[in-house]
Amino acid sequence: MIFYFSGTGNTRWIVQQLAEATGEELRFIPDEMKKDVMRYELKDGERLGFCFPTHGWQPPRIVREFIQKAKFIKTNTDCIFVWALTTCGDNMGKAMDILNRELAKKGLQAETLFSVIMPESYVCLPFMYTDTENREREKIEQARQQTQHIARIIRDRQRGIVELEQGATPRLFSYVIGQYFNKRMITDRKFTVDEDVCTRCGKCRKVCPVDNITGTPPEWLHKGRCTCCLACYHYCPVHAINYGSITRKRDQYYFNRREDQK
Repeated sequence: MIFYFSGTGNTRWIVQQLAEATGEELRFIPDEMKKDVMRYELKDGERLGFCFPTHGWQPPRIVREFIQKAKFIKTNTDCIFVWALTTCGDNMGKAMDILNRELAKKGLQAETLFSVIMPESYVCLPFMYTDTENREREKIEQARQQTQHIARIIRDRQRGIVELEQGATPRLFSYVIGQYFNKRMITDRKFTVDEDVCTRCGKCRKVCPVDNITGTPPEWLHKGRCTCCLACYHYCPVHAINYGSITRKRDQYYFNRREDQK
């Protein structure tokens, strides 16, 4: 099984390739969270993967909440191969340490760990921009090759492989900056829509992975669901959605956007 979360499609693209190469079943975490009972029986020899984008140098809150609420029933822990992968625009800090602390509460540990650099999608801070088109292509091609390598490792259940881009000061990013970011800046209250620009197409509502948008023009529910993945912003075909004022001067990105525009 591969449990995954994705907003703008980077992680989804990776896990689709991994599932095809390994024969593993994909399970989308927001869909799993809708179930009354999240109970998973882990058989001997099970390959169990957790894949997610790095949000503020930490795993997204929804990923941590899923692990906290899920029940993993195992007969032989030693025979379970647990691995994890995170996508990030630059580096991922100590996101895997945080993930493994949550897994430890369930008697699990991800021994084989990967980070994959993908095009940047977070644009809500003054120094954060999407990548140039050339840099997008470079990152995606490098990720394509890396994913083939990762698939072989997972298929062969190779334990203890750690290939992470943590950055120069990972503890500072994850435990100081990231702690503030994920506590204070993950909110839907800064999203706005320019109603004179909005075409009422409803795409933002359809692409929201946590069903946090209703109506056209869109209204955000303000119920604590939002992960600030920015799917609503990036997928809007007329750039009618913004997060505060800063994104009015930012570009948009979602996986395969360039192909969709052709």
